[in-house]
Amino acid sequence: MKDPCIIVALDVSSSTEALRLADKLDPDLCRLKVGKELFTAAGPRLIEQLMLKKFDIFLDLKFHDIPNTVANACKAAANLRVWMVNVHALGGRKMLMAAREAIPPGSTKLIAVTLLTSMDQNDLMDIGLQGTPEEIVERLAHLTHDCALDGVVCSALEAQKLRQQFGKDFCLVTPGIRLADGQADDQKRISTPRQAIQNGSSYLVIGRPITQANDPRLMCQQINSEITGLIA
Repeated sequence: MKDPCIIVALDVSSSTEALRLADKLDPDLCRLKVGKELFTAAGPRLIEQLMLKKFDIFLDLKFHDIPNTVANACKAAANLRVWMVNVHALGGRKMLMAAREAIPPGSTKLIAVTLLTSMDQNDLMDIGLQGTPEEIVERLAHLTHDCALDGVVCSALEAQKLRQQFGKDFCLVTPGIRLADGQADDQKRISTPRQAIQNGSSYLVIGRPITQANDPRLMCQQINSEITGLIA
């Protein structure tokens, strides 16, 4: 595929495991996500090794700090030549604008996390955020769009409304993807690949349904077949 919409989450703890898993996948069928645990354990060297295998990398470190610190972190990520990097929208306007200035449009994609898909209404009450998850996601997505970032991370439940509001060029990255017969695990706001694409998601972050499959490459092929024709 020219622009694969599957992003496989490399939720492993070592470079050895990550590279072994990458060898079971195809860069024409998917991109790869490297998160906090793996990046902390393996560092930039792993990013280089995965890119040598022709994979696009989503560096999922969710930067959230004072504006100058986030800007410098974004520059460092862009210097690794990753395909995508993210920050937390809850860091606020000044932080988001600093991140945008650090990564010029048209280079590494810069997106913002709105609300973690593990959070529900009770979690929001615990930390004092007013409104439903959908309202908070919408508010943070508007802020992200105002700051000229490339898109947001959101659940498939919010994707349809955000797509209508921000148009086809705003990138919607959706985690919490499970197959129709799969387990929810630790995710609360989940969806199937077909539902997410129909709702307007641009990219699907999929972990265990692919990484724990007997044949991860075949699973990617099957999911791509399921959503082919639905992608705008």
